[in-house]
Amino acid sequence: MDALTIPGQKRTRSSQVLFVVLLLSSCVPGVSPAAALAGGLGLGLLVGNPWLPASSRASKQLLQVSVAGLGFGLGIGQVWEAGRAGVVYTAVGISATVAAGLLLGRFLRIRSKTAALVSFGTAICGGSAIAAVAPVIEAGAGDMAVSLATVFTLNAMALVLFPLVGHALGLTQRQFGLWAALAIHDTSSVVGAGAAYGRQALALATTIKLARAAWIVPVTLALAWVRRSRTRAAFPWFILAFLAASGVRTAVPGLGAVWAGLFDVARQTLVVTLFLIGAAFDRETFRSVGVRPLAHGVFLWLAVAGTTLFAVVHGVIR
Repeated sequence: MDALTIPGQKRTRSSQVLFVVLLLSSCVPGVSPAAALAGGLGLGLLVGNPWLPASSRASKQLLQVSVAGLGFGLGIGQVWEAGRAGVVYTAVGISATVAAGLLLGRFLRIRSKTAALVSFGTAICGGSAIAAVAPVIEAGAGDMAVSLATVFTLNAMALVLFPLVGHALGLTQRQFGLWAALAIHDTSSVVGAGAAYGRQALALATTIKLARAAWIVPVTLALAWVRRSRTRAAFPWFILAFLAASGVRTAVPGLGAVWAGLFDVARQTLVVTLFLIGAAFDRETFRSVGVRPLAHGVFLWLAVAGTTLFAVVHGVIR
């Protein structure tokens, strides 16, 4: 009996060793976000994550800490200007994306609640928006699983494809930061793509994405009012932590070296987060995405990405 359990034990130990090695590698300065994500994806799809529940929880917490720390890289004035400038096109973009997503869902004959979750996830902030909206519209576990898997798949693709497209088109740091914030689902992938493109792109993309993520609260409350739901929207508190870090940096400019160091630490913990996010994507998650829900997510995402890219390049959005 003992001999029969040895191969399985060896595979478990091997996957644990590989997980630790890749995790430690992602802590090394100079390792790119794309490389960390690729390592996580390779582990999850080919070998399997030996600590999936724990690493999934850790990735969510570490992401919030990382995003909050990125506030040390921006003055509060820069945050205000970026957030204020994005209010109009954020409101228009969210409304147009949700409307287009619901219509596309009808055309593709997808469950209405699944289409709604993918639409809100694309319009606002990926998995966070899906988690907030799902109880309000009384979506089932299957609707959530499919929509989250769809958005997660597209997030992984965006981390790799967006920097490549940006360099191919010669986008400036500002143009890429705007495009990434408006066209990529989750905050993690936005800041990951921004970090891969450059420091200025990272700062701008993070600020605008956080301003966009704050729309989760009013949108969810509006949905709850329309449906007369008693569900309360959870406020993304890490946004306040980001603003606090930016405020401290502005209030005490003499400690510039300290703030720069904290920003660099946050950027590196973001790389570690991307490894953990990639490692959470296993074969079961990949198989859970059906053809039509995935097509719905891809078509909607391409429409949003193409429209916002055109607007950014031609100066409609600045």
